[in-house]
Amino acid sequence: MPTITGLDSAKTRRHLSIAGNSIAFYSIPAAEAAGLGEFSRLPASLKVVLENMLRFEDGGFTVSLDDIRAFDAWAKDGGKNPTEIAYRPARVLMQDFTGVPGMVDLAAMRDGIIRLGGDPQKINPLNPVDLVIDHSVMIDEFGNPRAFQMNVDLEYERNMERYTFLKWGQKAFDNFRVVPPGTGICHQVNLEYLSQTVWTDTDQSGEQVAYPDTLVGTDSHTTMVNGLAVLGWGVGGIEAEAAMLGQPVSMLIPEVVGFKLTGRMVEGNTATDLVLRVVQMLRQHGVVNKFVEFYGEGLDHLPLADRATIANMAPEYGATCGFFPIDGETLRYLRNTGRDEDRIALVEAYAKTNGMWRGPDYDPIYTSTLELDMGTIVPAISGPRRPQDYLPLTDAARTFYKVVASYRGIDVGTDAQEMVDEGGAVLAPPKDARKTVAVDGKDYTLTDGSVVIAAITSCTNTSNPYVMIGAGLVARKARALGLNRKPWVKTSLAPGSQVVGAYLEAAGLQEDLDALGFHITGYGCTICIGNTGPLADPAISRAINDNDLMATAVLSGNRNFEGRISPDVRANFLASPPLVVAYAIAGDLNIDLTRDPVGQTPEGRDVFLKDIWPSNQEIADLVHQTVTREAFQKKYADVFKGDEKWQSVDVTDSETYDWPASSTYIQNPPYFQGMSREPGVIKDIEGARVLAILGDMITTDHISPAGSFKATTPAGKYLTERQVAEKDFNSYGSRRGNHEVMMRGTFANIRIRNEMLANPDGSSVEGGYTLGPDGAHTSIFDASVAWQEQGTPLVIFGGVEYGAGSSRDWAAKGTALLGVKAVIAESFERIHRSNLVGMGVIPFEFSPGETRKTLGLKGDEVVTIQGLAGDLKPLSFVPCTIRYGDGTEKTIQIKCRIDTAIEIEYVENGGVLHYVLRNLAKT
Repeated sequence: MPTITGLDSAKTRRHLSIAGNSIAFYSIPAAEAAGLGEFSRLPASLKVVLENMLRFEDGGFTVSLDDIRAFDAWAKDGGKNPTEIAYRPARVLMQDFTGVPGMVDLAAMRDGIIRLGGDPQKINPLNPVDLVIDHSVMIDEFGNPRAFQMNVDLEYERNMERYTFLKWGQKAFDNFRVVPPGTGICHQVNLEYLSQTVWTDTDQSGEQVAYPDTLVGTDSHTTMVNGLAVLGWGVGGIEAEAAMLGQPVSMLIPEVVGFKLTGRMVEGNTATDLVLRVVQMLRQHGVVNKFVEFYGEGLDHLPLADRATIANMAPEYGATCGFFPIDGETLRYLRNTGRDEDRIALVEAYAKTNGMWRGPDYDPIYTSTLELDMGTIVPAISGPRRPQDYLPLTDAARTFYKVVASYRGIDVGTDAQEMVDEGGAVLAPPKDARKTVAVDGKDYTLTDGSVVIAAITSCTNTSNPYVMIGAGLVARKARALGLNRKPWVKTSLAPGSQVVGAYLEAAGLQEDLDALGFHITGYGCTICIGNTGPLADPAISRAINDNDLMATAVLSGNRNFEGRISPDVRANFLASPPLVVAYAIAGDLNIDLTRDPVGQTPEGRDVFLKDIWPSNQEIADLVHQTVTREAFQKKYADVFKGDEKWQSVDVTDSETYDWPASSTYIQNPPYFQGMSREPGVIKDIEGARVLAILGDMITTDHISPAGSFKATTPAGKYLTERQVAEKDFNSYGSRRGNHEVMMRGTFANIRIRNEMLANPDGSSVEGGYTLGPDGAHTSIFDASVAWQEQGTPLVIFGGVEYGAGSSRDWAAKGTALLGVKAVIAESFERIHRSNLVGMGVIPFEFSPGETRKTLGLKGDEVVTIQGLAGDLKPLSFVPCTIRYGDGTEKTIQIKCRIDTAIEIEYVENGGVLHYVLRNLAKT
């Protein structure tokens, strides 16, 4: 897509002179001078969106002058004016788990447009697309010097079909680049290399134009780059594909929550401790569908690496993005990571000229504000199931005990004495809830709370040299005292880029980490996505599962949802990398690291956390010495080249893909087969049956898990029937290019609970099960097939925050392929709601005060939703009639969460890709 497609009716185009070159830009002050409004006190994040309106204003076809004036109204209304706008990001970022199905869809669209009589070359990314292969490496090997190479070898062995397909896509599609395996995590590569903060392009006249760097990404943690003042957020693959093909992102001008940071971090605390508190505060405040912008004098003491850590976890606090404006620290980071000096000069000049610079007088209007003194931050972890489950480290052990007691059905207030003494230490009650078992063939036992996974993983922290160097120093000090990890702990270190490996090596810290089992196991997203591999020993898994132990994982990631990390682990805790090392040494969540010994020296002397914790100055000195501009320039010099294995992947030059019939990784999806040239109409949903009734905080991991699966599952049976051995199943995430596997894996999370089914004790049954048409218990997939054979539409009921978590398009694709026509919940997370609409599934919200529980739903109901046919308006209420199993009926009003006019068109077409394909076929 060209940089400039608009008319610039208000004549806002101006010029900057950088290094002797004249560069055009669209001026917000010029828009004010033209009488379009007062914009000077807009938050910088919103000015980025306003500039997008100026650049693409086209007389109202997609962007009008009234859309620009709406930003003035936003400021005058105190930060509220939800006008619908058409926003065009500059580029798209993908990772391979979402990138493979994205490319599958584009390849299928080329087939589809040929069937409609169109030109296959119309199906080409118009925006630059970068895909980073980072989600496929699994931690099969750990704790030895060959772990990295062995895991890479297994990665290629398992994924060659997928990588061949991606390399074909790189050849077949314009504007599409692939960063090969073993390079790093997409968000860190984006932060350290791809992003420019201010982007430039050449318009139709041949003139260079500068504009804010913006993007959407197919991973929810695309928000990490907001720390570099690059406006980006996660979308589902469906929405990203539409953006690639020139379709603007339809959105409402968001509210912007200002988060004021004051003070500075005190000795011994980390950016992870800070971000976990920020997550808790913003979840409590409520920021879903909103921008969050950080401001205040505290930013003067906050390194960009720490800002990126906070921005990364925007999905965890529920915001669209967590933005940091451009300031001197932005320029310092760009310089230190090897960006060109002319680019850095442009970023400074552009930001200051166009009102996007954070100086001492920066004082925007916000919709609402929060404030946090960073001097009050204390060491913390979060868990056992959600990132916002914030725990000061002083409370971790006793809170975990309560979790175990609840799981065991023990009331700690009745069946046990007070759990803590006056000093806060955990006391064993008369009836200890915790279970301890021996491990076959080993000289140790496991207990509820034993840490069996300690992983320095994920983009959240591995991009931050302060916490990574801190982890290495903890390992160095522990090693010097003769400490080591416990033998039942599986340790791993998966940096987000090769620069991390370089500076750990330069600091001499990798040797210390190796000594404690934290060898580099891969450069990619590993434990955090569920690519954990087996535990340290099969006997450990048997002891856990045979005795129903509550084993734990401690990871430096951003996601700890149920069933995500490992099927052997029930409780997952997020922690800073230094604390991950400490927990690997302690091996137990029941230990209070703030007062109990983490271990003993060979001589039997107790060692406490303070004995191995580095000072802030020690960390800062090593960061200054080893994290250099030269290191970044060297490691990113050939970022697209790849190793010999990647270079040896050979592909054809065909513009359409030759779908291999026998492939179990890549299959032609059914979305566009038999599609007509004209769209249909939205119809009422008549006589639908209930496929599942789900609770609160159902994540996209619950709906479409990414990790491993067994031969007994519908997906496992499908692969077994095709002679795929269980050891070669790989993961759901790696199979996203095959709709047959993925639809069988929808709602198949081992921890999901369908409230239609109950155990004898009244609790909901775990796993992807439901009732079939015959009333018998069966898998959700098999029930769906049976209902669809009868021509019966299906609905899902849910609670609050339905679809939280990853921007996983398969959570919507799978739902649609299972025959679900509507999802009715108390509230939706932003990305999943959009994805459902993008697949033609209509989201609905209950009216206030009504829930699945107040309605007494059991799953045997028949549901009819009217008011959809005809002139349906966005966000309108429509009648829903529920006929209960006993024949009684109740009609309620539910809110249709088709939010914008263009989304109505998407649903009429059967989805956003169908809409785009039909339009392209006509041109």
